[in-house]
Amino acid sequence: MSNPGGMPTPPLSAFFSLDGRYHRQLEPLRAILSEAGLIRARVRVEVEWLLALADEPAITEVPQFARGTIDALRGLVAGFTEADAERVKAIEATTNHDVKAIEYWLKERFAGRKELEKSAEFIHFACTSEDINNIAYALMLSEARAWVILPAIDRLVQILVGMAHAHAAMPMLARTHGQPASPTTLGKEIANVVHRLRRARENAAAVSLTAKINGAVGNYNAHVIAYPDVEWEVFARQLVESLGLKFNPYTIQIEPHDGIAELCDALARLNTILIDLDRDVWGYISLGYFRQRVVAGEVGSSTMPHKVNPIDFENSEGNIGVANALLRHLADKLPVSRWQRDLSDSTALRNAGAALGHTLLALVACARGLAKLEVDPARLAADLDANWEVLAEAVQQVMRRYGVPDAYEQLKALTRGRRLDRRQFAAFVRRLKIPQTAKKRLLALTPAGYTGKAAELARRI
Repeated sequence: MSNPGGMPTPPLSAFFSLDGRYHRQLEPLRAILSEAGLIRARVRVEVEWLLALADEPAITEVPQFARGTIDALRGLVAGFTEADAERVKAIEATTNHDVKAIEYWLKERFAGRKELEKSAEFIHFACTSEDINNIAYALMLSEARAWVILPAIDRLVQILVGMAHAHAAMPMLARTHGQPASPTTLGKEIANVVHRLRRARENAAAVSLTAKINGAVGNYNAHVIAYPDVEWEVFARQLVESLGLKFNPYTIQIEPHDGIAELCDALARLNTILIDLDRDVWGYISLGYFRQRVVAGEVGSSTMPHKVNPIDFENSEGNIGVANALLRHLADKLPVSRWQRDLSDSTALRNAGAALGHTLLALVACARGLAKLEVDPARLAADLDANWEVLAEAVQQVMRRYGVPDAYEQLKALTRGRRLDRRQFAAFVRRLKIPQTAKKRLLALTPAGYTGKAAELARRI
């Protein structure tokens, strides 16, 4: 299908799923991390650099701008449109250089404004392309993290907290190695995930995104030769920090991307927790612990009408796989550059949006799936009642307390590889030579009642 006039590719013609099947779900990220978003971020950096130059008394060739001119310059960023981005791309078709195209576009926009025309040659003054790009990417990732990814994590955590509290005391058979184990509660198992996700979220939020604006090889060579009296490192630090980023004073031509690598690592670790949740919930649905609410008109199978598949959790799991492949590649690749620079980071960085896009899809899909779940208390209770042998742990600890020899071995002989019912359990307890009060407490015990502090822990999350 044709794509006339350079307009965005229609979703059905998109080569990648993020711009095709999932394009509507990714609108929040598209404005920040798309090609147009990158161009807009570059424009912002060029504008702020020029404004900073105008504020430096030693650079008399760029006099301080009037308030209206400052507003007009920042208005170029605030009002940046798709048509503006297309014009930049048209210029790039001639320059074959994406950052130089920004400079020429700004000069076009300065035409007719005498105050700006006088300073036009100071656009991109002493900068290498990476000075603009590293700040632009740091700004984009910072905005995407703060405005889209962290809120999506928070929404998921909020759903999980609600489930943990609602089912804090709902007893559930635990499974270690896939086998029946000491009981827990459904709410406590969800609380475990909440605690992990909160920690991972804090780590992702805490990563400092660093930036520099120090010239071709990081030494302010051009800056110093043109204006030796300017404290260029102080100047650069002030600009970077004014944009909400952390200043990196030591770089080669490129900012080494250690901050971005740390963010990628942090998001990949969070995603790993999410995939653990996806698979566990998938398993609980398979066991019948959860039912899924039926959506009118939805089809589970093209041939089996009865199916209600856990597709949201499968979708989440699949997207995490793609996201983490990209995130971990970026984390490994970006900090490595031959000598003072090679260009391999440039093409790799263009996939940061895809990595965050698949992460967002995974978060949204998991949250959507959780919202459809209904607990089946009868199924949970039936599983517990069918596995009285899980109380062997409780009995042997009481036996140990009261000095009964070979407590573990006795319970092993009774229960290992066997199912135990209430009658068999009670018969064993009655034969024990332990105080009557302890015996009475054990005889009152059921698998559903053997959950320790699980409910308390779940309510506290």
